Amino acid sequence: MKRYLIAVAVILLAALAWGQVPEEGVVQDAAARTFQTTAANDDPIAQTLFPPELVMKYRQEINLDDNQSRAMKDAIQKAQAKFLDLQWDMQTEQQKLVQLLKAQPVDENAALAQVDRVLSQEREVKKAQLSLLIRVKNLLSDAQQAKLNELRHRQ
Repeated sequence: MKRYLIAVAVILLAALAWGQVPEEGVVQDAAARTFQTTAANDDPIAQTLFPPELVMKYRQEINLDDNQSRAMKDAIQKAQAKFLDLQWDMQTEQQKLVQLLKAQPVDENAALAQVDRVLSQEREVKKAQLSLLIRVKNLLSDAQQAKLNELRHRQ
């Protein structure tokens, strides 16, 4: 059981670190990265939303106006600041879990409680990602969304 718990925790940490930890101090657009990857796999949620990079890439083709562009930039900047805070907190919780898992023997109850804190942080990151993608979508007209869907499927 102890080995199983350690293996699960290591896999969890690797998965979280892979998708959530900024590289060399640069905050990556986690929302776009997550949803671009899953969109390719026919995720029905990702298919209904638009990563900011997709909108910016095709801003001329969808006739994105200055107000929409400005609002999108503001939403992205606010989201990136929030992602940085959340990622920082999540990394702190992950480090605490690693320390618990290094103990001999591992305190299973403490480790599981810490996993709950890590997962709670991950939930907040995903919630912030989804919030940004919803804001981006809500800035677009129905015609712009239809055009983006068409352009997305051509890629």
